Amino acid sequence: MKQLITALLFFCTVAISAQNKTIAAGEKLVFSATYNMSGILNEIAQVTMETSEVKTSKSTLLKLKCTAATYSKWDSFFKIRDLYESYVNPSSLKPYLYNRDIYEGGYEKRMKYKFNHKTRTVDSEKRKKNRQDEYWTEKNKVRIGSNTRDLVSTLYHIRNLDIDKASVGDRQNFTIIFDNEERNVTITYVSKETINTALGRKECYKLSIGLANSDVLQGSQNNLIWLTADKNKIPVYAKFKIPVGNGELKIKSASGLKY
Repeated sequence: MKQLITALLFFCTVAISAQNKTIAAGEKLVFSATYNMSGILNEIAQVTMETSEVKTSKSTLLKLKCTAATYSKWDSFFKIRDLYESYVNPSSLKPYLYNRDIYEGGYEKRMKYKFNHKTRTVDSEKRKKNRQDEYWTEKNKVRIGSNTRDLVSTLYHIRNLDIDKASVGDRQNFTIIFDNEERNVTITYVSKETINTALGRKECYKLSIGLANSDVLQGSQNNLIWLTADKNKIPVYAKFKIPVGNGELKIKSASGLKY
């Protein structure tokens, strides 16, 4: 179960460097997360993705925020309260600061990244709780590639890809940094498909996702995501498989869209 929310977030990490033409401040997407328990899919959590404008003394940034929380009836079984957020350049979506603060079934962890794109490094700060309920902090400097980004900022890059120009079978490889390690992800364009969603019947791009050398997602053909085939490219549905089971992510509502 600790891998569940991480798997959900990995679904959208499929992008390359591109100018932001799709994401604006004020957008809010709400999803329901279901998980297979004893052969039955149960709706256990809500995942929310939202954007806002943040002004600093030097510039204006776009804040990308993702939260996940189990519904109250599941909290006694496995309580999840996760926060992932990234502060990015509004035009390029290049990240400057990333925060991750998770609580999953009693497990707590905080990560903070400060990106220096000129030196291609990330100043990382990890904070965890030990068995004696004492917190300890670990700091590192991690070298990254020129196109490496954090998980949340990559969530939004996918929607700036020119998927309409792709052919069936086309692939794109890219890199994210997660838990102080660079991870290689491959996205494959599978087909165009029309499905029923809470937003109505939508024509979608169907993509498969593969994560190299990872115990989070199991097999690329078991992990699929559907994006609306329009200018917004909203993620409306996803199916995933992890070592302890499988589940789905479904859109519940979308507001503040640019188009």
